Amino acid sequence: MIDPASSGDKWVRQDAYVRALVANNSIDKLVKGRFVENVKVSRLAVRGRRGRPQRVTSSWPIMVQDRNGGDVSDAGFMVSHANVEEKGSDVNLATLLTIDVYDQSVDAAIVLSNDSDLKLPVQLAKERVPVAVVNPSKNRLAGDLAGGASDGVGGHWWYQLDQADYTSSQLPDKVSAVHRPEGW
Repeated sequence: MIDPASSGDKWVRQDAYVRALVANNSIDKLVKGRFVENVKVSRLAVRGRRGRPQRVTSSWPIMVQDRNGGDVSDAGFMVSHANVEEKGSDVNLATLLTIDVYDQSVDAAIVLSNDSDLKLPVQLAKERVPVAVVNPSKNRLAGDLAGGASDGVGGHWWYQLDQADYTSSQLPDKVSAVHRPEGW
């Protein structure tokens, strides 16, 4: 769950959404990850070609010089920055997917993620049941989650959610005692 101390009204909206899902009997099991906040030290970079990081090195007008005043044009810059990571959700999803498939609790699976860390559990699941991978992000599908419709047992498919999908899937304004937050 989002940390209420550092997220402002995002926590309120997430909490309302989860309470509405539970009240609407829309979920069978809620398994939470956690957020970890820390300070990281990284090389300074800018977005390069194809969005990949391009490391910044010294050059005029910002130049690093050695003790003798000579230019050091290949010097890198280090920055410290706040970093918030969500931890555990991918492992939880992978574990439950694997258990459900191997226990034969499901005839098919829909994985709502674009996390390439799920490559192995999705591949293993495809060997036993049809698997749909639904990409909730604006980014293109992670290559590790791609494949062929006839891989393994076959019948697999892929879909990318768009704004219309989110808009048409809204819960009612009120679910039990939970009201939709303003702005949704």
